[in-house]
Amino acid sequence: MFFATCFSVLSACSTAINPEDEKNPVEKDTVVFNSRITAGKLETSFIKEASGLDASITHPGYFWTHNDSGDEPEIFLISESAIFQMKIILDNTQNRDWEDIAVSRDVRTGKNFIFIGEIGDNLAKYSEYKIHIFEEPSQISSGDILNEYYQTITYVYPDGPRDAETLMVEPVSGDIYIVSKRETEVGVYRLKYPYDYEKTTTAEKLGVIPFNSIVAGDIANDGNSLLLKDYTMVYYWDIRKNDNIYETLKRSPYKTPYITEPQGEAVCWDITNMAFYTLSESGTFNTTPVLYKYEKRL
Repeated sequence: MFFATCFSVLSACSTAINPEDEKNPVEKDTVVFNSRITAGKLETSFIKEASGLDASITHPGYFWTHNDSGDEPEIFLISESAIFQMKIILDNTQNRDWEDIAVSRDVRTGKNFIFIGEIGDNLAKYSEYKIHIFEEPSQISSGDILNEYYQTITYVYPDGPRDAETLMVEPVSGDIYIVSKRETEVGVYRLKYPYDYEKTTTAEKLGVIPFNSIVAGDIANDGNSLLLKDYTMVYYWDIRKNDNIYETLKRSPYKTPYITEPQGEAVCWDITNMAFYTLSESGTFNTTPVLYKYEKRL
């Protein structure tokens, strides 16, 4: 199944060039990013299924992550060398299938918020999906934090249940973008800012892009670049002035020098937007997850 998925991904990527981009084909292994370096090993017994990753804005040099479905409803702060710092537990909810996390500054208040995407659905059987949102803590605590003060977006897709593992927040508009996973051409969906916490929202489908098995993504905090990840590659786009996210994703990406991990399902920019990080689940062979860094060439 894994090899079939990889073949499908590579086939989809080979058709990702739009007519206007034929003079600038997908390439760039060594043009934009340096080869990976090991930032640190995640030596914990309780973060084995890291499915999401994003840089803290309030605490530069730190990252938020979380486990996949079935874990407790909690997220973890780790350092840039993968050392565990603190845990936040969401009260009165569950981790049905948390698949991605994002951190973004609110466009009206200027406060930094964490977004947790309960967006996974392997069997496409759920009637609705959730995104939990709360303010990033101002201090790094030495103990666990029980958080009762969060709000939840409940949403559905206009074209039926979808499995998704990619949640991104556009920093200029505040809009939330979700990219589905399992279709031959995955869907791009939007939840517009300001969010509705009172009733179930129908996500807007913007269209499809010729990729599949998309498992993670992130928009840089300066709004100028974007990453998507499948199991074998990380793709990079510059966001052109006046282009929206979907228009950006319809263009051909750069291929980065990403090296496949045991089960890599997390990617994010660092706070400087000059490097991206990846983190893998422990995978079939229960390997120790490693936080990897890919720096931009200057």
